Formats: sequence, C-alpha cells, structure tokens
Amino acid sequence: MAEKLLDFESPHYLHSLFGDDVELLQELGTHLDLNVTTRDAWVKLEGSEDRVALGESVFADLEEARRKGGPINAHGFRFAVTSALQNDPGDNGSSGVSDLFERRLLAGGTKPPVTPRNQTQLKYVKALASHDVVFGIGPAGTGKTFLAMAYALDQLKNRKFDRIVLTRPAVEAGEALGFLPGALEEKVLPYLRPLYDAMNAMLDRAEASKFAEKNLVEIAPLAYMRGRTLSNACVILDEAQNASREQMLMFLTRLGEGSQCIVTGDPSQIDLRPKRKSGLLEAIRLLEGVEGISFTRFTDVDVVRHPVVARIIKAYDDGREGDEG
Repeated sequence: MAEKLLDFESPHYLHSLFGDDVELLQELGTHLDLNVTTRDAWVKLEGSEDRVALGESVFADLEEARRKGGPINAHGFRFAVTSALQNDPGDNGSSGVSDLFERRLLAGGTKPPVTPRNQTQLKYVKALASHDVVFGIGPAGTGKTFLAMAYALDQLKNRKFDRIVLTRPAVEAGEALGFLPGALEEKVLPYLRPLYDAMNAMLDRAEASKFAEKNLVEIAPLAYMRGRTLSNACVILDEAQNASREQMLMFLTRLGEGSQCIVTGDPSQIDLRPKRKSGLLEAIRLLEGVEGISFTRFTDVDVVRHPVVARIIKAYDDGREGDEG
C-alpha cells in the first residue's frame, strides 16, 4: 500500500478542482481503486503505487486546467479521470482535461468562450483549424454542429472570413420551396433553426444583430447553391446525410479562394429513399485520405447532452443492428 498527501493553497481552491462536489472524489476512488479522503486544503490518496500515481496525475491535470482559466465541472472532472486511465504513461502526446482549454473559441465576449468538452471534440476543433474541408460525423448531441458554428463565428470575428454561409437539405419539402409561402429566408428558416439557435447561444444579442444587419451570415437551401462560387467564406452544410450524391458533389465544388467547408451529419438518420443514395455515405467512401480533407467521427460516448441521451442513442443503434441482422 502507498499513500500520497496532496496539499493545496486553500480549501476554496481545492474544492474548485472537483466542482465543490465531494461525490466526484468518491467516483475517483471507485474508478482508480483508491481510498480518497479530504479535509481542509488537502487530499489523501491510498492504494497501490501505480493507482496513487494515477490519482496524482488527475489532480495535476485539473490544476493545469484551472491555470488555463477553465472552470472544473462534473463533466471535466470525469474527463480528467478517464484520460488518466486511457493515457499511455510513456506517451508525451497524452492529453487530459487541461488540453481542452487550449482551444478557446469566441473568447473575449460577454458570454463564456466555447471549448471542447471531450477528446473527440478536441480532435474536431484541431481539424477545423488545419483542414480546408472537415466532416463531423456522428449522432445528435455530440456538439458537431455547435462547434462548427463556434469556429465559424470565431473566424469571422477575427476577420479570417468575410461571411458565413449556412445550408441544409430541405428533404421534408422535397426541395420544392417555391410552393411554400413567404420569402426565401422564411421558407428555409425552420431547416436552419438549429444553426441559428447555436449562434444565439454563443453571441450576445447586440453582436448577433450586427452580424444579421451586415448580412455576414447568409442562409440558403442546398438546392439553391448550384452555380455559385463561394470565396472568403466559411460554408457549413448541416444534416448532410440527407443530401443526395449529386447535391454533395455540387456543394463540395462550390469552394472558392480563401474558403473553408464544414460538413456535419449523422448516417443513422438518413431520410432519403433508398438510403444508399445519401451523398454523405458516398463522400465518406470516396474522400477518406484525400489531402486537405479531415473526418472526425463521434459516437454515443461523445454525447454532451443529458446523460440519458447517450443511452437512448446506444439502445436504438443496438436495436437497429439486431433488425438488420
């Protein structure tokens, strides 16, 4: 048996490392097979030597995250524990919760900056910063659309792009938007509402209004993109699983000088008939490994909504696999 006493500058600082939730320390003990006790400004770890070392690394990671200005909540604490268990001790590239705060999007406003919340989101944000075309693929609630919007708005604020173009297939209307009442924006707004919701969650009202008034954020149904060349723009295609193969090729070839393309979609939610006609499935098959293009795949464990959402997604996926079998 080994033990380690970790002393901190104050009880308040120590409590900030576990979100002032003592039950999280109990979780730490359970996952790392440690006896964890705390009082005042110290934590004592008791267990095997390697497990005590893991516990010490968790607190070192949490301290580094605090130094980088990241608030520690239950999600962040659990991420630090999971990272400690998964990291290779000899791997200098191992990462933890502190690495999530190195990528801060939309910092400096009245609302808190957007940061990745897990390893997959961190990989996704890194891909956005280094590739011309980025695919975010996976189930609802994993943050792929939210982070795409945060990145696009961050780049727009920093004048890396002149505008953002949001588009989405209008499958339910069969792309026959001309038969719907109202102007074009009124017709497509229901399809793009999730993107607008994400934007309003990240920006204060005055800034969001400024972007709208200056037409810095443009919305357009996917069917209306044909024939255009989009330069100096960040172009986001949401719900890409419902784009046809022809539409996907058309969209990807709209990219002009100084532009970037972000494609988000969930292959398990294809509304097209037959499903094999999905342009997202074809893009995944044909573009994997192409220079300048990155694919980030999210799974149910990456869901950042209510914990039950991840369990619902997994249950449905398991059930569908059984039906197909």
